[in-house]
Amino acid sequence: MSGKKVAIVGGGPAGLSAAYQLRKLGHASVIFDSHDKLGGMMRYGIPSYRTPDAFLDPEIDRIISMGHIDVQLNTHIGKDVSAESLEKDYDAVLWAIGCWTGRELPVPNSDAPNCISAIQYLEAFAQKRLHVTAKKIVCIGGGDTSIDVVCSSRRMGTLKKDLPVEIRPENILKENGSQDESLAKDRIHNDVTLTTLFKKSEMTATEEEVHDALREGVKIVDEVMPLEVLIDRNTGQACGLRMAKCTMNEGRPEKIEGTEFEIEADLIVAAIGQSGVLDGLDEFNNGKNLMDADKNYSIPGKPGHFVAGDIIRPHLLTTAIGQGSIVAETINQYLDQVDLKELKKRPKVDVHHFNLIDKLKESGLNPSEYEPGAHWGSDQLDFSVHNYEDRSSQEIINTDKMFLGHFPYTPRNLRQDTGPEAESILGNFDERMKCYTEEQAIAEAGRCMSCGMCFECDNCVIYCPQDAVFRVKKDKSTTGRYVDTDYKKCIGCHICADVCPTGYIDMALGDH
Repeated sequence: MSGKKVAIVGGGPAGLSAAYQLRKLGHASVIFDSHDKLGGMMRYGIPSYRTPDAFLDPEIDRIISMGHIDVQLNTHIGKDVSAESLEKDYDAVLWAIGCWTGRELPVPNSDAPNCISAIQYLEAFAQKRLHVTAKKIVCIGGGDTSIDVVCSSRRMGTLKKDLPVEIRPENILKENGSQDESLAKDRIHNDVTLTTLFKKSEMTATEEEVHDALREGVKIVDEVMPLEVLIDRNTGQACGLRMAKCTMNEGRPEKIEGTEFEIEADLIVAAIGQSGVLDGLDEFNNGKNLMDADKNYSIPGKPGHFVAGDIIRPHLLTTAIGQGSIVAETINQYLDQVDLKELKKRPKVDVHHFNLIDKLKESGLNPSEYEPGAHWGSDQLDFSVHNYEDRSSQEIINTDKMFLGHFPYTPRNLRQDTGPEAESILGNFDERMKCYTEEQAIAEAGRCMSCGMCFECDNCVIYCPQDAVFRVKKDKSTTGRYVDTDYKKCIGCHICADVCPTGYIDMALGDH
């Protein structure tokens, strides 16, 4: 171990990913999380029928069991522990706190008691504090989070009789309470509507998610905008929404006059955006309840502080995991006292990188010392390295650079969608899609065409008309050095590049 320890604030996908990668790099970490379990939004924001705990828990255990990764749960940084103490006690601090506050509807009366945020609602559902919900639910959104809200609501259902005031969803959220699980046995179908500014085909939720919601009995009203939350004068509760048809102009909705209408609701859920909870952390707030990050996920003007995940900008689960991996590399370089300003911009797509000199050293094939003087034809000299260029940081190989004749069409191995229909949705919390079998996973991986990578097919050796390209002898071979070229025979005919299946051979001179 390096003897360095990193404070990771947030035990969600980004924080766990960073802890895993830092441990591989030899650094210890302590994960602070405000919940009683790790997992973050993957556990508390994404329903279990999409990311089951049965798979999440073993993955978290696998990371923690690597050792030198400590965990402090039910701990709020900024409240229970100050940012200053983290600076003092740790060699670096990673902020991966996620976004746990939902944006309110920007219309009159949106502060009604039964107008709630999607984040709160899904968290209570994930914690099994909600077992049934309201009779008539309207969710405003259009992204994946709104789909989770409406599909979870259809699974919970409602009761034939009105829910007592104290266990209505909005009051469970407000009081951090819990419904009795026995309510579930009396659940019946409810009326769930999703409204969105966009056409169904242009919603930010994936096409599959929209299809699943419709199949499960959700009504989607598209190309509409909310105008006002309607209030019941007797109870002070929201009883519906006044809406209108709309068009989008430069990303903003514009009402179509004369198209107003109303939707009844006894629970209104806003899924129109998220932001972070930065109480006690004002110095990190960029004014939008988010944190700024530079190209390498350092916090500008805060040496030793780094950031990853939704707190930069709410996005996909895989985005947070990827950022956790990237920021671990940055933290590693910081701990090694590398000037982060000198770090090069990362490629748009992360691909396998290798350093041929390092690979040669690993294989005992170190190049000899440079011999000063004029050299004509250095390909035969041991101090020069030929037939190598790691282009992965410079370009992404397109299909027009590949010899697609080597790759017959192979259909995808699609996972089976087992999601329920509207009639059987109540209480169905089974995983929506079946996992691959081992054979299916291997078959799907086998469809990879190794774009831009050499997979040692020997085409360049076989088809070279001059016998200029030859396989390197085994005692000289290593990663990046499988074939070599005899430049006395090479006439620059490009045939080797033309027959390369993956586009790995580049006849250009390169940058050096």
